[in-house]
Amino acid sequence: MPVAPPLKGRGTAWSVAHRFTRDTHEACDDGWGTLDQQATEETLPPDTRVVEEHVKSIIAANDSPDISFDLSINPYRGCEHGCIYCFARPTHSYLNLSPGLDFETRIIAKVNAAERLREALMRPKHVPKPINIGSATDAYQPAERRLRITRSVIEVLSEFRHPFSVITKSSGIERDLDLIAPMAADGLAMAFVSVTTLDPALARILEPRAASPARRLKTIEALAKAGVPVGISVSPLIPFINEPELERVLEAGAAAGATSGFSIVLRLPWEVNPLFQRWLDEHFPDRAARVMARVREMRGGKDYDAAFGQRMRGQGVWADLITQRLRKALVRYGLDGGRQVLDTGRFQRPVRVANPAQGSLF
Repeated sequence: MPVAPPLKGRGTAWSVAHRFTRDTHEACDDGWGTLDQQATEETLPPDTRVVEEHVKSIIAANDSPDISFDLSINPYRGCEHGCIYCFARPTHSYLNLSPGLDFETRIIAKVNAAERLREALMRPKHVPKPINIGSATDAYQPAERRLRITRSVIEVLSEFRHPFSVITKSSGIERDLDLIAPMAADGLAMAFVSVTTLDPALARILEPRAASPARRLKTIEALAKAGVPVGISVSPLIPFINEPELERVLEAGAAAGATSGFSIVLRLPWEVNPLFQRWLDEHFPDRAARVMARVREMRGGKDYDAAFGQRMRGQGVWADLITQRLRKALVRYGLDGGRQVLDTGRFQRPVRVANPAQGSLF
């Protein structure tokens, strides 16, 4: 298949086939040139299209021992930031869309997220546990500026005094400090900002539509000044690409006001693997083989190992070395205090007030 030319501002120009694509297709000439496969690939639309979706539920439960939260909310499917390494790319396969270009340009917006969240929190069986917002796709990606779905979710959480955390690589979170800061003051909210590199040139090709590294550090500073406990995530850690910066990124985060930090090594599940390797060959041909050799070294000879306990950190000498470097850096820069323990005891359901226009039955 011909390699599509890079598209400015996109993480990939490749509309990679997903695992649910049929192997055989019936050819049909509809007059639009659809039989010309090369022409079709060359005219892939780079513009973003947001599709509104009304979901049946919004809170997802997590049973993975590798993740520190039990509940999560993702207001969007797909992410316009275009991070080439995003582990959530394969989820677009379930929508019969490509984990490649479609993931960045076909954004599914869960427009009734706040409504479904309110219904879930009102149920007597709901047990308040910290909810993480944006664990799969960024809750503050560009579409949020107009749709404000994430803000509506936080408004509901604030009303119910329900603890939550947010992880983002966008400065858009600063818009909602009027909601997040008061919750944080009561031990009900915290934030994590992902900073993968301090090199703007690397960030531009690694995460083309995300905020610049310098802007993310300013976001950490803004959150800290507002009294919001904020951690820094140096994830994913890619051998020989951003891995040499681990300590410097943590130091910069601490200087900006972060009080905790963590890092996860590169994960290449399903269709992320060919996408990432194509990107690696294009941008770092001088070290692509070396990068993948190190990845396989910490994955038992495979490109990826999804086993619990291994997928987030890997195994072997290199994985152990990274763990040691991370621990020492967290101590050195005062980021080893652990994550803020959010208060679940303040949860309260708002009292429903009867409509006075309906009158009384008694």
